[in-house]
Amino acid sequence: MIVTHDLEVRVGARTLLTAPGDQLRVQPGDRIGLVGRNGAGKTTTMRILAGETEPYGGSVDRAGEIGYLPQDSREGNIDQSARDRVLSARGLDRIRTSMERQQEIMETTEDERKRDSAISKYSRLEERYHALGGYEAAAECAQICDNLGLPARILDQPLKTLSGGQRRRVELAQILFAATAGSGKSATTLLLDEPTNHLDADSIGWLRSFLARHEGGLIMISHDVELLDAVCNKVWYLDAVRGEADVYNMGFAKYKDARATDEARRRRERANAEKKASALRTQAAKLGAKATKARAAKQMAARADRMMGELDEVRVADKVAHISFPEPAPCGKTPLMATGLTKMYGSLEVFAGVDLAVDRGSRVVVLGFNGAGKTTLLKLLAGVERTDGEGGVVGGHGLKIGYFAQEHDTIDPDKTVWENTVAACPDVYQQELRTLLGAFMFSGEKLEQPAGTLSGGEKTRLALAALVSSRANVLLLDEPTNNLDPVSREQVLDALRTYTGAVVLVTHDPGAVRALEPERVIVLPDGTEDLWSDDYMELVELA
Repeated sequence: MIVTHDLEVRVGARTLLTAPGDQLRVQPGDRIGLVGRNGAGKTTTMRILAGETEPYGGSVDRAGEIGYLPQDSREGNIDQSARDRVLSARGLDRIRTSMERQQEIMETTEDERKRDSAISKYSRLEERYHALGGYEAAAECAQICDNLGLPARILDQPLKTLSGGQRRRVELAQILFAATAGSGKSATTLLLDEPTNHLDADSIGWLRSFLARHEGGLIMISHDVELLDAVCNKVWYLDAVRGEADVYNMGFAKYKDARATDEARRRRERANAEKKASALRTQAAKLGAKATKARAAKQMAARADRMMGELDEVRVADKVAHISFPEPAPCGKTPLMATGLTKMYGSLEVFAGVDLAVDRGSRVVVLGFNGAGKTTLLKLLAGVERTDGEGGVVGGHGLKIGYFAQEHDTIDPDKTVWENTVAACPDVYQQELRTLLGAFMFSGEKLEQPAGTLSGGEKTRLALAALVSSRANVLLLDEPTNNLDPVSREQVLDALRTYTGAVVLVTHDPGAVRALEPERVIVLPDGTEDLWSDDYMELVELA
């Protein structure tokens, strides 16, 4: 259970949220959708509820187990196998590792005393492992992982060999494994920030069923409307205009109707109050002209001010980031050429011998199952990583690459919004940068905010802002619509439709593929190149 007391959330001098009393409360059976525009404070509030950071004011009481999935992966030992990472949720990984060590001694040593000692230790460890339900848990772990698109061959690989999407699914699997004894029943409070990022359609469907039957508490940030509608029985709406949270004790579909009704009520109340206040001020102005009526005039004017001050703020049109990709710089016929690209992690081959010619203005989609190397391919093309084979990447005449990393690797979390932008665009005049950032909804105190404290959607907007000023003629886009609210997502899709440079796109978003209108497709890990057809569309969500 989680209960807040007079919670106040700030970033710098900006107040994101005030929640008086114990307004925000999570109890077993509550499945809460935490919603609001990008930058309203959802991720910051979730961190506070999870105990990752302290609130500016008030306090948070927590009872029972909490499973927190942040937007950014935070796995520890990257040499650990994926299976052990998930099993670590119940402390079974250490016992399993110790058992394997003793078994190795038993099979290799010629010293009888060492063998007898290893047998004794193995027996004690196995007894403890069995008492904790280790063998059943191992099967349960494998089942959860498989449902999240992590097959057995992945589980034995070290985390460092996995893609960013696979690592995030391992983190989600660990949290869900900790929260259930196999039946889905649990007292654990789950705090999930965009849990469907990097999941395919089948995995999202399984997660939807899992969360709908979860008996502990749940708070979830998601832009997946279908997921919110299927799972949530309560909604917390963070209003960026008023800096307050509205609590709706209903499902997501009914919440949308109730919120529309609330906004309509506020508009009516304000219109009526403005009419009355205007009449009072007009009368006060008339009375104020007479010295004998000055006191009465002041009282009328004060009453009008109180009347307006007691009203809730009325929502004005939400600010929208004006996203448009740059006018590409001139370049040759084939600005980017890649031949024989190969990537290995130890003895594991991700892909080999991939060839790709990116012609001026061409539009390419990269498809493949999770872990096939889509993100890795973009990193090789961007020069972030090097190929392990004899091939390589050759830039043609006038090449200017703009790279958008799905894990926001291009953003320094310790630098401010302004410092990150200046570093990414050193040749652009500062006033031009300020105008650009303003169009992406970064201005005033927001410019001095550390980038590491931004929400996922805000980081996406910051990274896109750097692309806009780059005049890139080849865009390498890795999941550019992740973490965006619906309005911002549509802005990105419109930008894709109108951009005239070349694009190499990795995405799970069918809308992004339709907006791009691709000409070609590269299917990994084989590196097969083909002309685009709608037959490939069904692979997008499964990729």
